Amino acid sequence: MTELIPALSAIADRYDVVLCDLWGCLHNGKTAFAEAVAALRAFRDRGGRVVLLTNAPRPNSAVIAQLDRLGVPRDGWDMVASSGDAAQEAILAGLVGRKVYHLGPEKDAILFTEIPPSHADAPPVERVPLAEAEGIVCTGPFDDLTETPEDYRATLLFAKAKGLPMICANPDIVVDLGDKRIYCAGAIARLFEDMGGEVHYFGKPYPPIYDLTRRRLAATGGALAGDRVLAIGDGITTDIAGGIAEGFDTLFVTGGLAAAEFGPDPDRPDPERLRRWLDDRLSSPTYAIGRLR
Repeated sequence: MTELIPALSAIADRYDVVLCDLWGCLHNGKTAFAEAVAALRAFRDRGGRVVLLTNAPRPNSAVIAQLDRLGVPRDGWDMVASSGDAAQEAILAGLVGRKVYHLGPEKDAILFTEIPPSHADAPPVERVPLAEAEGIVCTGPFDDLTETPEDYRATLLFAKAKGLPMICANPDIVVDLGDKRIYCAGAIARLFEDMGGEVHYFGKPYPPIYDLTRRRLAATGGALAGDRVLAIGDGITTDIAGGIAEGFDTLFVTGGLAAAEFGPDPDRPDPERLRRWLDDRLSSPTYAIGRLR
């Protein structure tokens, strides 16, 4: 049975590490959530380590720059790991070839241009037109404010006919940008899969991002010891499913993507509505909270 808790502090002493999602938990793409920032700071003050684990399809340097712009203080976290980081390792390893079609906005081009020192000697990967590509790297719609996955049906059919594999650098289906819900790379990748296309996912809930996080923590003297790790997020099929698959306890933030399902007050989810909703999805997070605080 999922336990509703009033604040992270109620359970903080049970954990050494939290893996905290960003969109919907710490910010909405436009505004940082002050209570969430305070909760993570307090966890660190107790001696805990905070890893911001995000499905952003860009390297962590770009994520950190966004956090700075949003006013998320650097003393609220220890490390940032992104699906972009995990996808970049696969891209540079040539998983879908060395001539790739980038399906995504130019803001994500940093995935191809900012090469980490650990891969400085990797053979180059070139962005090319779709007709010349050996594979696809999908980071999202070109215009996420107006486009839907259906806008890419013809492109995906052409790619499927050519037998091109795809790397999906963000498994999220949607996120909320302020008050607007927008599609992510995961929605395009799902349509491609439905057509019979081959997709490799990098990000929650898939193993590569957790493997990356383990390696980075180990390099700084940390560890992801299963019973002392808490995964926090508002995505039941990404943050929560991934945490459960890795053997971590999980804290489901109900006031994010699914807020409308749990009653009129996002801060106070209705327990019975929450129980039924989780049962319908065969999911059982360890804890739930209206908003991270």
